[in-house]
Amino acid sequence: MSKGTVKNQSSIDDLCINTIRTLSMDAVQKANSGHPGAPMGLAPAGYTLWTRVLKHNPSNPDWPDRDRFVLSGGHASMLLYSLLHLTGYDLSLEEIQNFRQWGSKTPGHPEYGHTPGVETTTGPLGQGFANAVGMAMAERHLAACFNQPDHAIVDHCTYVMCGDGDLMEGVASEAASLAGHLGLGKLICLYDDNGISIEGSTDIAFTEKVGKRFDAYGWQVIKVKAGSDPDAIEKALKEAKAEAGKPSIIMLKTHIAHGSPHKQDSADAHGSPLGEEEIQLTKAALGWKEKSPFDIPKKALDKFRKCVKTGEKVEAGWKSTYQKYTKKYPELADAWVNALTRFMPKGWENQLPQFTPDQSPGHPRRIGQGPQCRGGYFPQPDGRLRRPGAFQQNLYRRQPRIPKNRLRRSQYSFWRA
Repeated sequence: MSKGTVKNQSSIDDLCINTIRTLSMDAVQKANSGHPGAPMGLAPAGYTLWTRVLKHNPSNPDWPDRDRFVLSGGHASMLLYSLLHLTGYDLSLEEIQNFRQWGSKTPGHPEYGHTPGVETTTGPLGQGFANAVGMAMAERHLAACFNQPDHAIVDHCTYVMCGDGDLMEGVASEAASLAGHLGLGKLICLYDDNGISIEGSTDIAFTEKVGKRFDAYGWQVIKVKAGSDPDAIEKALKEAKAEAGKPSIIMLKTHIAHGSPHKQDSADAHGSPLGEEEIQLTKAALGWKEKSPFDIPKKALDKFRKCVKTGEKVEAGWKSTYQKYTKKYPELADAWVNALTRFMPKGWENQLPQFTPDQSPGHPRRIGQGPQCRGGYFPQPDGRLRRPGAFQQNLYRRQPRIPKNRLRRSQYSFWRA
Protein backbone atom coordinates (compact mmCIF):
# COMPACT_ATOMS: atom_id res chain seq x y z
CA MET A 1 0.00 0.00 0.00
CA SER A 2 1.43 3.37 -0.95
CA LYS A 3 1.63 6.11 1.62
CA GLY A 4 -1.62 7.85 2.31
CA THR A 5 -3.59 5.62 -0.03
CA VAL A 6 -6.55 4.19 1.86
CA LYS A 7 -9.72 2.57 0.63
CA ASN A 8 -12.89 4.59 1.05
CA GLN A 9 -14.67 4.43 4.37
CA SER A 10 -17.16 1.81 3.26
CA SER A 11 -18.03 -0.21 6.35
CA ILE A 12 -18.81 0.20 10.01
CA ASP A 13 -15.48 -1.48 10.78
CA ASP A 14 -13.59 1.16 8.80
CA LEU A 15 -15.57 3.93 10.46
CA CYS A 16 -14.79 2.62 13.95
CA ILE A 17 -11.13 2.07 13.19
CA ASN A 18 -10.75 5.56 11.75
CA THR A 19 -12.51 7.00 14.79
CA ILE A 20 -9.68 5.60 16.93
CA ARG A 21 -7.13 7.06 14.53
CA THR A 22 -8.63 10.53 14.42
CA LEU A 23 -9.12 10.74 18.20
CA SER A 24 -5.47 9.79 18.63
CA MET A 25 -4.28 12.33 16.08
CA ASP A 26 -6.40 15.11 17.52
CA ALA A 27 -5.47 14.46 21.16
CA VAL A 28 -1.74 14.36 20.48
CA GLN A 29 -1.99 17.51 18.35
CA LYS A 30 -3.92 19.42 21.01
CA ALA A 31 -1.38 18.43 23.66
CA ASN A 32 1.44 19.20 21.22
CA SER A 33 3.12 16.11 22.61
CA GLY A 34 2.77 12.36 22.26
CA HIS A 35 2.92 9.44 19.86
CA PRO A 36 0.21 9.33 17.18
CA GLY A 37 1.80 6.75 14.88
CA ALA A 38 1.37 3.55 16.87
CA PRO A 39 -2.31 4.13 17.74
CA MET A 40 -3.02 4.78 14.06
CA GLY A 41 -1.29 1.58 12.98
CA LEU A 42 -2.76 -0.56 15.76
CA ALA A 43 -6.30 0.81 15.54
CA PRO A 44 -7.61 -2.24 13.59
CA ALA A 45 -6.10 -4.65 16.13
CA GLY A 46 -7.42 -2.68 19.09
CA TYR A 47 -10.89 -2.40 17.57
CA THR A 48 -11.04 -6.10 16.70
CA LEU A 49 -9.83 -7.30 20.08
CA TRP A 50 -12.02 -5.01 22.17
CA THR A 51 -15.27 -5.41 20.22
CA ARG A 52 -15.06 -9.03 19.05
CA VAL A 53 -12.89 -11.02 21.45
CA LEU A 54 -12.03 -9.34 24.77
CA LYS A 55 -14.16 -10.39 27.75
CA HIS A 56 -14.73 -7.14 29.62
CA ASN A 57 -17.48 -5.04 31.13
CA PRO A 58 -17.05 -1.25 30.79
CA SER A 59 -19.70 -0.78 33.50
CA ASN A 60 -17.57 -2.72 35.99
CA PRO A 61 -13.88 -2.59 35.02
CA ASP A 62 -12.77 -4.62 38.04
CA TRP A 63 -14.96 -7.73 37.93
CA PRO A 64 -12.64 -10.61 38.80
CA ASP A 65 -12.85 -12.87 35.74
CA ARG A 66 -12.43 -10.23 33.05
CA ASP A 67 -9.75 -10.69 30.43
CA ARG A 68 -6.67 -8.57 31.07
CA PHE A 69 -5.31 -6.15 28.46
CA VAL A 70 -1.83 -4.68 28.78
CA LEU A 71 -0.49 -1.98 26.46
CA SER A 72 3.21 -2.64 26.91
CA GLY A 73 4.25 0.27 24.71
CA GLY A 74 2.74 2.86 27.04
CA HIS A 75 3.75 5.69 24.70
CA ALA A 76 0.83 4.56 22.48
CA SER A 77 -1.57 5.42 25.30
CA MET A 78 -4.03 7.25 23.07
CA LEU A 79 -4.96 3.87 21.57
CA LEU A 80 -5.98 2.62 25.00
CA TYR A 81 -7.71 5.86 26.02
CA SER A 82 -9.68 5.93 22.76
CA LEU A 83 -10.84 2.34 23.31
CA LEU A 84 -11.79 3.02 26.91
CA HIS A 85 -13.86 6.08 26.02
CA LEU A 86 -15.51 4.60 22.96
CA THR A 87 -16.50 1.27 24.56
CA GLY A 88 -18.12 3.00 27.52
CA TYR A 89 -15.69 3.13 30.42
CA ASP A 90 -15.79 6.06 32.82
CA LEU A 91 -13.47 8.18 30.71
CA SER A 92 -15.13 11.22 29.17
CA LEU A 93 -14.38 12.92 25.88
CA GLU A 94 -13.23 15.90 27.92
CA GLU A 95 -10.51 13.71 29.42
CA ILE A 96 -9.45 12.69 25.92
CA GLN A 97 -9.23 16.36 25.00
CA ASN A 98 -7.07 16.93 28.10
CA PHE A 99 -4.54 14.30 27.09
CA ARG A 100 -1.19 14.79 28.86
CA GLN A 101 -2.53 17.72 30.93
CA TRP A 102 -1.91 18.01 34.65
CA GLY A 103 -4.69 16.41 36.70
CA SER A 104 -6.34 14.59 33.78
CA LYS A 105 -7.12 10.88 33.70
CA THR A 106 -5.17 10.60 30.45
CA PRO A 107 -1.46 10.90 31.32
CA GLY A 108 1.19 10.37 28.68
CA HIS A 109 1.64 6.76 29.79
CA PRO A 110 -1.17 4.67 31.35
CA GLU A 111 -1.19 4.56 35.15
CA TYR A 112 -2.84 1.80 37.17
CA GLY A 113 -5.36 3.09 39.71
CA HIS A 114 -5.60 6.44 37.98
CA THR A 115 -7.67 5.66 34.89
CA PRO A 116 -10.59 3.19 34.90
CA GLY A 117 -9.79 0.11 32.82
CA VAL A 118 -6.00 0.44 32.96
CA GLU A 119 -4.64 -2.86 34.28
CA THR A 120 -1.03 -1.83 34.91
CA THR A 121 1.28 1.16 34.62
CA THR A 122 3.42 0.95 31.49
CA GLY A 123 6.29 3.25 30.66
CA PRO A 124 9.67 1.50 30.48
CA LEU A 125 9.62 -0.70 27.38
CA GLY A 126 9.36 -4.42 28.04
CA GLN A 127 7.91 -3.92 31.50
CA GLY A 128 4.30 -4.32 30.40
CA PHE A 129 5.16 -7.51 28.54
CA ALA A 130 6.64 -8.96 31.73
CA ASN A 131 3.60 -7.76 33.71
CA ALA A 132 1.35 -9.66 31.32
CA VAL A 133 3.34 -12.86 31.84
CA GLY A 134 2.87 -12.40 35.57
CA MET A 135 -0.86 -11.90 35.13
CA ALA A 136 -1.12 -15.09 33.09
CA MET A 137 0.79 -16.96 35.79
CA ALA A 138 -1.56 -15.54 38.42
CA GLU A 139 -4.58 -16.68 36.41
CA ARG A 140 -3.20 -20.21 36.24
CA HIS A 141 -2.39 -20.28 39.94
CA LEU A 142 -5.81 -18.95 40.99
CA ALA A 143 -7.55 -21.43 38.71
CA ALA A 144 -5.57 -24.27 40.26
CA CYS A 145 -6.37 -23.12 43.79
CA PHE A 146 -10.05 -22.27 43.44
CA ASN A 147 -11.66 -23.92 40.41
CA GLN A 148 -13.61 -27.10 40.95
CA PRO A 149 -14.61 -29.68 38.32
CA ASP A 150 -18.19 -28.43 38.31
CA HIS A 151 -17.51 -24.72 38.86
CA ALA A 152 -14.77 -22.68 37.17
CA ILE A 153 -14.67 -19.17 38.60
CA VAL A 154 -11.23 -18.34 37.15
CA ASP A 155 -11.05 -18.63 33.37
CA HIS A 156 -9.71 -15.61 31.54
CA CYS A 157 -7.03 -14.63 29.03
CA THR A 158 -4.28 -12.03 29.22
CA TYR A 159 -3.61 -9.99 26.09
CA VAL A 160 -0.52 -7.84 25.69
CA MET A 161 0.15 -5.44 22.83
CA CYS A 162 3.81 -4.68 22.22
CA GLY A 163 6.20 -3.26 19.66
CA ASP A 164 9.80 -3.59 18.53
CA GLY A 165 11.04 -1.49 21.43
CA ASP A 166 9.53 -3.90 23.96
CA LEU A 167 11.08 -6.94 22.33
CA MET A 168 14.52 -5.31 22.29
CA GLU A 169 14.49 -5.26 26.09
CA GLY A 170 16.04 -8.04 28.15
CA VAL A 171 13.16 -8.17 30.62
CA ALA A 172 10.78 -9.13 27.81
CA SER A 173 13.12 -11.90 26.67
CA GLU A 174 13.38 -13.40 30.13
CA ALA A 175 9.63 -13.21 30.69
CA ALA A 176 8.89 -14.71 27.28
CA SER A 177 11.24 -17.59 27.98
CA LEU A 178 9.51 -18.32 31.28
CA ALA A 179 6.06 -18.07 29.69
CA GLY A 180 7.05 -20.59 27.04
CA HIS A 181 8.54 -22.93 29.62
CA LEU A 182 5.33 -22.83 31.66
CA GLY A 183 3.12 -23.24 28.60
CA LEU A 184 0.87 -20.29 29.46
CA GLY A 185 -1.78 -20.94 26.82
CA LYS A 186 -3.98 -18.08 28.00
CA LEU A 187 -1.30 -15.48 27.25
CA ILE A 188 -1.64 -13.85 23.83
CA CYS A 189 0.68 -11.17 22.48
CA LEU A 190 -0.14 -8.87 19.58
CA TYR A 191 3.16 -7.65 18.16
CA ASP A 192 3.12 -4.38 16.22
CA ASP A 193 5.61 -5.39 13.53
CA ASN A 194 5.89 -2.04 11.75
CA GLY A 195 9.65 -1.93 11.26
CA ILE A 196 10.00 1.56 12.78
CA SER A 197 11.60 2.77 16.00
CA ILE A 198 12.05 6.29 17.29
CA GLU A 199 15.48 6.50 15.63
CA GLY A 200 14.24 5.27 12.25
CA SER A 201 14.04 1.86 10.61
CA THR A 202 14.58 -1.11 12.92
CA ASP A 203 17.29 -2.20 10.48
CA ILE A 204 19.56 0.15 12.42
CA ALA A 205 19.69 -2.05 15.52
CA PHE A 206 17.09 -4.84 15.47
CA THR A 207 17.38 -7.40 12.67
CA GLU A 208 16.73 -10.67 14.49
CA LYS A 209 14.00 -13.09 13.40
CA VAL A 210 11.43 -12.48 16.13
CA GLY A 211 9.21 -15.36 15.06
CA LYS A 212 12.07 -17.85 15.22
CA ARG A 213 13.08 -16.57 18.66
CA PHE A 214 9.60 -17.04 20.07
CA ASP A 215 9.29 -20.42 18.41
CA ALA A 216 12.46 -21.41 20.26
CA TYR A 217 10.91 -20.15 23.50
CA GLY A 218 8.01 -22.55 22.99
CA TRP A 219 5.43 -20.05 21.76
CA GLN A 220 2.91 -20.48 18.98
CA VAL A 221 3.82 -17.97 16.26
CA ILE A 222 1.03 -16.61 14.04
CA LYS A 223 1.81 -14.21 11.21
CA VAL A 224 -0.76 -11.77 9.84
CA LYS A 225 0.41 -9.94 6.74
CA ALA A 226 -2.80 -7.91 6.52
CA GLY A 227 -2.39 -6.19 9.87
CA SER A 228 -5.20 -3.74 9.07
CA ASP A 229 -7.81 -6.41 8.27
CA PRO A 230 -10.18 -7.00 11.22
CA ASP A 231 -11.28 -10.39 9.92
CA ALA A 232 -7.69 -11.62 9.56
CA ILE A 233 -6.88 -10.32 13.03
CA GLU A 234 -9.95 -12.01 14.53
CA LYS A 235 -9.02 -15.29 12.86
CA ALA A 236 -5.54 -15.09 14.37
CA LEU A 237 -6.92 -14.32 17.82
CA LYS A 238 -9.23 -17.35 17.66
CA GLU A 239 -6.33 -19.53 16.57
CA ALA A 240 -4.30 -18.25 19.51
CA LYS A 241 -7.12 -18.95 21.99
CA ALA A 242 -7.49 -22.48 20.62
CA GLU A 243 -3.89 -23.31 21.57
CA ALA A 244 -4.12 -24.24 25.24
CA GLY A 245 -0.58 -25.55 25.69
CA LYS A 246 1.49 -22.60 24.49
CA PRO A 247 1.42 -18.82 24.73
CA SER A 248 0.89 -17.18 21.33
CA ILE A 249 2.45 -14.22 19.58
CA ILE A 250 0.53 -12.71 16.66
CA MET A 251 2.92 -10.84 14.38
CA LEU A 252 0.92 -8.04 12.77
CA LYS A 253 2.40 -6.30 9.75
CA THR A 254 1.23 -2.74 10.25
CA HIS A 255 2.00 0.80 9.09
CA ILE A 256 2.92 3.40 11.66
CA ALA A 257 0.76 6.53 11.11
CA HIS A 258 -1.49 4.54 8.76
CA GLY A 259 -3.05 6.88 6.18
CA SER A 260 -0.74 9.83 6.63
CA PRO A 261 0.43 10.99 3.17
CA HIS A 262 3.85 12.17 4.37
CA LYS A 263 4.50 10.41 7.69
CA GLN A 264 3.25 6.85 7.23
CA ASP A 265 6.10 4.34 7.73
CA SER A 266 8.27 7.11 9.12
CA ALA A 267 9.89 7.73 12.52
CA ASP A 268 8.50 11.26 12.29
CA ALA A 269 5.17 9.89 13.55
CA HIS A 270 6.68 8.10 16.53
CA GLY A 271 7.22 10.84 19.06
CA SER A 272 5.65 14.07 17.84
CA PRO A 273 2.31 15.37 16.54
CA LEU A 274 1.53 15.06 12.86
CA GLY A 275 0.82 18.77 12.49
CA GLU A 276 -2.48 20.44 11.64
CA GLU A 277 -1.95 20.35 7.88
CA GLU A 278 -0.92 16.70 7.86
CA ILE A 279 -3.91 15.78 10.01
CA GLN A 280 -6.27 17.33 7.47
CA LEU A 281 -4.53 15.50 4.64
CA THR A 282 -4.68 12.23 6.59
CA LYS A 283 -8.37 12.59 7.37
CA ALA A 284 -9.05 13.21 3.71
CA ALA A 285 -7.06 10.12 2.75
CA LEU A 286 -9.05 8.09 5.28
CA GLY A 287 -12.33 9.34 3.84
CA TRP A 288 -13.15 11.03 7.13
CA LYS A 289 -16.24 13.22 6.84
CA GLU A 290 -16.36 14.84 10.28
CA LYS A 291 -15.31 18.48 10.24
CA SER A 292 -14.17 19.31 13.78
CA PRO A 293 -11.46 17.76 15.96
CA PHE A 294 -12.67 15.05 18.36
CA ASP A 295 -15.89 14.47 16.41
CA ILE A 296 -17.22 10.92 16.86
CA PRO A 297 -19.76 9.59 14.34
CA LYS A 298 -22.90 8.30 16.06
CA LYS A 299 -22.79 5.04 14.08
CA ALA A 300 -19.29 4.33 15.33
CA LEU A 301 -20.12 5.19 18.93
CA ASP A 302 -23.24 3.00 18.85
CA LYS A 303 -21.13 0.11 17.57
CA PHE A 304 -18.52 0.51 20.29
CA ARG A 305 -21.07 0.95 23.08
CA LYS A 306 -22.54 -2.49 22.38
CA CYS A 307 -19.64 -3.66 24.50
CA VAL A 308 -21.52 -2.43 27.58
CA LYS A 309 -24.51 -4.76 27.19
CA THR A 310 -22.32 -7.63 26.04
CA GLY A 311 -20.04 -7.17 29.03
CA GLU A 312 -22.89 -6.96 31.51
CA LYS A 313 -24.32 -10.18 30.13
CA VAL A 314 -20.99 -12.01 30.39
CA GLU A 315 -20.43 -10.80 33.94
CA ALA A 316 -23.97 -11.84 34.91
CA GLY A 317 -23.19 -15.35 33.70
CA TRP A 318 -20.06 -15.43 35.83
CA LYS A 319 -21.97 -14.16 38.87
CA SER A 320 -24.48 -16.99 38.45
CA THR A 321 -21.66 -19.52 38.47
CA TYR A 322 -20.06 -17.84 41.46
CA GLN A 323 -23.28 -17.89 43.48
CA LYS A 324 -23.54 -21.64 42.97
CA TYR A 325 -19.89 -21.96 43.90
CA THR A 326 -20.35 -20.08 47.20
CA LYS A 327 -23.17 -22.42 48.24
CA LYS A 328 -21.29 -25.62 47.42
CA TYR A 329 -17.82 -24.50 48.51
CA PRO A 330 -18.33 -21.84 51.21
CA GLU A 331 -14.84 -22.12 52.73
CA LEU A 332 -13.16 -21.78 49.37
CA ALA A 333 -15.44 -18.85 48.55
CA ASP A 334 -14.35 -17.10 51.75
CA ALA A 335 -10.71 -17.74 50.87
CA TRP A 336 -11.35 -16.35 47.38
CA VAL A 337 -12.70 -13.11 48.83
CA ASN A 338 -9.73 -12.88 51.19
CA ALA A 339 -7.33 -13.37 48.29
CA LEU A 340 -8.99 -10.68 46.19
CA THR A 341 -9.06 -8.19 49.06
CA ARG A 342 -5.55 -9.16 50.24
CA PHE A 343 -6.90 -9.97 53.69
CA MET A 344 -4.55 -11.76 56.07
CA PRO A 345 -6.17 -13.94 58.77
CA LYS A 346 -5.73 -13.04 62.42
CA GLY A 347 -2.51 -14.34 63.87
CA TRP A 348 -0.60 -14.66 60.62
CA GLU A 349 2.29 -12.64 62.00
CA ASN A 350 2.82 -15.19 64.77
CA GLN A 351 4.05 -17.64 62.16
CA LEU A 352 6.90 -15.40 61.04
CA PRO A 353 10.40 -16.61 62.00
CA GLN A 354 11.98 -14.66 64.84
CA PHE A 355 15.58 -13.40 64.78
CA THR A 356 17.24 -11.47 67.61
CA PRO A 357 20.02 -8.90 67.06
CA ASP A 358 22.65 -11.29 68.46
CA GLN A 359 21.42 -14.23 66.37
CA SER A 360 22.82 -14.71 62.91
CA PRO A 361 20.26 -15.85 60.34
CA GLY A 362 22.89 -18.31 59.16
CA HIS A 363 22.62 -19.60 55.62
CA PRO A 364 21.08 -17.14 53.15
CA ARG A 365 18.41 -19.70 52.36
CA ARG A 366 16.76 -18.86 55.67
CA ILE A 367 15.53 -15.74 53.97
CA GLY A 368 12.91 -18.00 52.43
CA GLN A 369 11.41 -18.87 55.80
CA GLY A 370 9.21 -15.74 55.68
CA PRO A 371 7.45 -16.55 52.41
CA GLN A 372 7.18 -20.21 53.43
CA CYS A 373 5.09 -19.41 56.49
CA ARG A 374 2.32 -17.99 54.31
CA GLY A 375 1.63 -21.44 52.90
CA GLY A 376 -0.52 -22.26 55.92
CA TYR A 377 -3.02 -19.53 55.14
CA PHE A 378 -3.94 -20.00 51.51
CA PRO A 379 -5.76 -22.66 49.48
CA GLN A 380 -3.59 -25.31 47.88
CA PRO A 381 -3.96 -26.25 44.20
CA ASP A 382 -6.06 -29.27 45.20
CA GLY A 383 -8.65 -26.88 46.66
CA ARG A 384 -7.98 -27.82 50.29
CA LEU A 385 -7.58 -25.15 52.92
CA ARG A 386 -4.71 -25.31 55.38
CA ARG A 387 -5.50 -23.92 58.81
CA PRO A 388 -2.86 -22.03 60.80
CA GLY A 389 -2.54 -24.98 63.19
CA ALA A 390 -1.58 -27.20 60.31
CA PHE A 391 1.29 -24.96 59.29
CA GLN A 392 4.34 -26.80 58.06
CA GLN A 393 7.63 -24.96 58.21
CA ASN A 394 8.94 -26.61 55.07
CA LEU A 395 5.68 -26.60 53.12
CA TYR A 396 7.10 -24.90 50.07
CA ARG A 397 10.37 -26.81 50.10
CA ARG A 398 8.57 -30.14 50.07
CA GLN A 399 6.49 -29.29 47.03
CA PRO A 400 7.93 -30.22 43.65
CA ARG A 401 8.61 -27.36 41.27
CA ILE A 402 5.85 -26.76 38.78
CA PRO A 403 6.28 -28.80 35.59
CA LYS A 404 5.34 -27.41 32.21
CA ASN A 405 1.61 -27.27 31.42
CA ARG A 406 0.45 -28.56 34.80
CA LEU A 407 -1.88 -26.83 37.21
CA ARG A 408 -1.60 -29.12 40.21
CA ARG A 409 1.21 -27.32 42.00
CA SER A 410 1.38 -23.78 43.29
CA GLN A 411 5.15 -23.35 43.32
CA TYR A 412 6.68 -21.74 40.28
CA SER A 413 10.40 -22.26 39.95
CA PHE A 414 12.44 -19.23 38.98
CA TRP A 415 15.85 -20.84 39.36
CA ARG A 416 17.56 -20.48 36.01
CA ALA A 417 20.67 -22.55 35.28
